[in-house]
Amino acid sequence: MLPLTSIVVPTDFSDQSDIAIAYAKEWALQFSATIHLVHIIEPVVFPMDWGYSPIDLSSVEKQYEDAAHQQLIQKVESLREEGISIIPAIIHGGRASEEINNYCMQHSISMICMATHGRGGVEHLLLGSTTERLIRKSSCPVMVVKVP
Repeated sequence: MLPLTSIVVPTDFSDQSDIAIAYAKEWALQFSATIHLVHIIEPVVFPMDWGYSPIDLSSVEKQYEDAAHQQLIQKVESLREEGISIIPAIIHGGRASEEINNYCMQHSISMICMATHGRGGVEHLLLGSTTERLIRKSSCPVMVVKVP
């Protein structure tokens, strides 16, 4: 088995993400691995007649970032109390799957552990699947937690 030294857990602070964190926590304890708890802030876009365009919602984005930072700190403190080595990160950028993959390559991550929301039909067609894109393009193994 390859050494498992670091695990990225993408979080959107949902219940599904919390379940992925629980799985990663067990792996981290078993292998003395570090968890990288990563939250991606994607740019806000809205449809236009000619496609999609970014809009300036800097004040709203700042409030969102502050709230995300607070939630991330709460999760980090809780995990550290349990003896988990953890590195938090908030990343501003493009598509979540690309940012997560870039983070993994830059930090030589051993594995990604993430939950899937299980969207289907039109919702999947319109929104796509971050999990699906990561499985296809990831530089490391991806463990997907299917939440019932």
